[in-house]
Amino acid sequence: MCHIDDRRSVKVFVNPPFCYGIRMRLLIAGLCLAALGWAQPAAVHTETLQNGMKVLIQEDHNIPNVALYFFFRIGSRNEHSGTTGLSHFFEHMMFNGAKKYGPKQFDNQMEKNGGNNNAYTTEDTTVYTDWFPRSALELMMDMESDRIRDLALDPKIVESERGVVYSERRLSVDNSNFGVLAEQLNAAAFIAHPYHWPVVGWPSDIESWTMDDLQKHFRMGYAPNNCVMVAVGDVSNAEVMGLARKYLEPIPRQEPPPPVRTKEPEQLGEKRVVVRKSAQLPIELIAYHVPETKSADDAPLDVLETLLVHGQSSRLYSRLVDKEQLVLNVNARRQNSLDPGLLVFNLAPRSGVEPARAEKALFEELERLRATPVGEQELRKAKNQLLADHYRQLKTIAGRANLLGIYEVYYGDYQKLFTVEQTLEAVTAADVQRVARQYLTENNRTIATLIPTAKEIRP
Repeated sequence: MCHIDDRRSVKVFVNPPFCYGIRMRLLIAGLCLAALGWAQPAAVHTETLQNGMKVLIQEDHNIPNVALYFFFRIGSRNEHSGTTGLSHFFEHMMFNGAKKYGPKQFDNQMEKNGGNNNAYTTEDTTVYTDWFPRSALELMMDMESDRIRDLALDPKIVESERGVVYSERRLSVDNSNFGVLAEQLNAAAFIAHPYHWPVVGWPSDIESWTMDDLQKHFRMGYAPNNCVMVAVGDVSNAEVMGLARKYLEPIPRQEPPPPVRTKEPEQLGEKRVVVRKSAQLPIELIAYHVPETKSADDAPLDVLETLLVHGQSSRLYSRLVDKEQLVLNVNARRQNSLDPGLLVFNLAPRSGVEPARAEKALFEELERLRATPVGEQELRKAKNQLLADHYRQLKTIAGRANLLGIYEVYYGDYQKLFTVEQTLEAVTAADVQRVARQYLTENNRTIATLIPTAKEIRP
């Protein structure tokens, strides 16, 4: 029930540029038409409950289902040394019983009523997701209010879940070549800001959380005034608001998490981290500091990332994978973030290829992007890919609920979701070249390399 959210994680793989004429325009047009039925600001009803919880509702009566999302503004960014991993821990604990619905009852009731649920934790948020038939709406509101107001912190369940979280850390980090390398990359790239530590937490912190730590974190993080609720599907505004006032509004507000005042200082030179670990092939991660999601450079960076790595005709895939066969795969990621984050390139060198060779080719392509403006056809292709991805997400009630919450939390206004196409269309070749020159510099990068070692033979 744990994963990391990233609205850019759904990549669009397409054919080479020659097919980006009629076929791609028809695809975009079809996806646009599918979204036009709802994609107007008036289609979203918004109110704020007296306790401070903001509610977004978008009616869609095409199928008799509902997507109900709760975005809590609490993540690893709001932790401190000694309590790292607590937000991720509560992602698990929220399914372990409260005052009215006991242990396992949330999942049991959900399944009995034909629904499903999940949750994810990031550096900035913890999000709970419910999908269910409209007939279960009141039950879902009741169960959600129960765990938000009266989550049980039974010592036995706390210790059991502590073990589960520790096991997840061992699986996703300690026993994962990519996981351990990514953790070391972040720890090196950020020296001051809380993005330095992992969402899953440091091992010693997981072992030593106290009950007082848990109670304080829950009280500040799961307050209604620290939450945005999104309901999309076969509902009415009046119906949702009536239930919200009945079940959620009585929950008292709390003091929100203290503001994160620490700003990451400017990086003044390239950093390198080497991890030596048993592995078949090396891995290389190359990170550049970039602005927060709501920055004006968000869209140009989206276009830059897309033309570099998305699809087999992208610059890095074409050169490093197809032409020179230096790597098995190349990709990039840039997560949503409330504070300046990272654009990370991931290289998987082929057997016999030194990471330095693949790294050199990557740097040459980045320098070409800085030196020469992108052509109109390539720019159009990247925008088409981003728009196709965007409209695919809007086709489902779950995708819309997630995007509405993301735009409200990370961009500061859900209505910016309705201007994505105009924002992307406004990006110019000069914008792409400018952000490449500004952020993709030697002094601004951190490189983490995993070097395979011989597997230890234990007696």
